[in-house]
Amino acid sequence: MTSTVNQSLDDFMGRFAAFVKEHAEAGAIEYDEDWPSPCYATDVTPESGTSIPWKPVLREQTSEFKDLSEALELTLHPDVAQFYSRYWSDNIVAQHPSGKLQILQAWNEEDFERLQQNIVGHILMKRRLRQPETIFIALTDEDDFVLSVDNQTGAVMLEQVGLQPKEQISPDLATFLDEIEPTTTD
Repeated sequence: MTSTVNQSLDDFMGRFAAFVKEHAEAGAIEYDEDWPSPCYATDVTPESGTSIPWKPVLREQTSEFKDLSEALELTLHPDVAQFYSRYWSDNIVAQHPSGKLQILQAWNEEDFERLQQNIVGHILMKRRLRQPETIFIALTDEDDFVLSVDNQTGAVMLEQVGLQPKEQISPDLATFLDEIEPTTTD
């Protein structure tokens, strides 16, 4: 049986929670009262500028990116919609057999709106360059390289910004999520 993106993302977030128990710094963030999120720990009294615990939180409502899809006249690959609308979370550093990366997620509703605007900009750039449409999901340690999902096939690709995807990293997003492990930023 193949895994769904939701199952694989839930499993990855579970691995992240276990990782934070051993590496508390991975689950700490500087509190910003102007950047609210359900991810902040609720058992502490935060002060701006102090480091406090955080954790990924399941979203109460998911998004199908309907407005984005209509604006671009594009059906967004369902794996991407699941990936970006399942959790509220900070970005998470992870290790894949192909290298270190940072999984992108939305921290709050404002961040989610910004993410959608960036996706629109990315897709419009791909169209202008007459390249296959991709949606970024992670940053890599290499400048100007991102991991993206091919909107037609669902494959996870290594892509240099502005160029055609370079190589396939995983056949699909669920497999990719199953292949990564949380790690530290060092």
